[in-house]
Amino acid sequence: MSSAAEPPTVAVPLDTPPRVASLGTGVHGTHTATDVFRLPDLWQLHLYTYSAELVVGGLSHTIRPGRVSLVPPGTEVRYRYRGRSEHLFVHFALPGTGESTRVPLLQDAGAETPALTGLLRQAVAIAPRNPVRAAAEVWTALWRVAELGTPGGPAQAPGPVAAAIAHVEAHLAGPLAVPDLARVAGVSHNHLTRLFRAETGRTVVAYVRARRMARARHLLRESTLTVRAVADAVGIADLQAFNKACHREFGASPRALRAAARAPGEDQRSPVP
Repeated sequence: MSSAAEPPTVAVPLDTPPRVASLGTGVHGTHTATDVFRLPDLWQLHLYTYSAELVVGGLSHTIRPGRVSLVPPGTEVRYRYRGRSEHLFVHFALPGTGESTRVPLLQDAGAETPALTGLLRQAVAIAPRNPVRAAAEVWTALWRVAELGTPGGPAQAPGPVAAAIAHVEAHLAGPLAVPDLARVAGVSHNHLTRLFRAETGRTVVAYVRARRMARARHLLRESTLTVRAVADAVGIADLQAFNKACHREFGASPRALRAAARAPGEDQRSPVP
């Protein structure tokens, strides 16, 4: 039997919610030190609170508290326990057919362990009375597992550009000067400018302007907020400047954009860029 230096990855389609067949707290190792089994049609998600050995495809992997495994259907697994072993588990199907995400079969949840534990415990608690809500909790947990260890994922601090973008999205109504965003991102003004263009193809100023105007168009088309309130909500307090920005970006005034959205036959479901 060989030992894997790095756990293999599995392709996980997460474009639609899972169909949860069973979930709860599994207790093992009380009567036998070994379990060998497979689920022909279901995925297995386990969040561990103990140390043990997991063998998949002839490769041995070490289980420790805070590790999470994601095993695809039809895969035989062998557990070797060191006494009573308790973990949270979900058995589920993934009906999605879209692009899959590659996820390690076994990985450390790290700082995400409390959040994942909370999501799974919540799913277990509400499943009997609200299985749809439980599936939503599991879906969120699966996405967090899929993002563990990825740049900007929940297990890592976001990079400078991701940190700057997050600040922009949360503060569109306020001042968003590039030096201030650089301080939030923890880098110099010039370094953020270079990184931002490399990762997004835009300048920081162009990104902020685009996000403000996208939010403005959404509010003008879909809400009954006054034009003044919309301008304030996207950080452009001067109405004349807001009108000019709308003309520059959309070729129409704020009121014309709103009127067009209310016109018969107008598709009000068109996406906001």
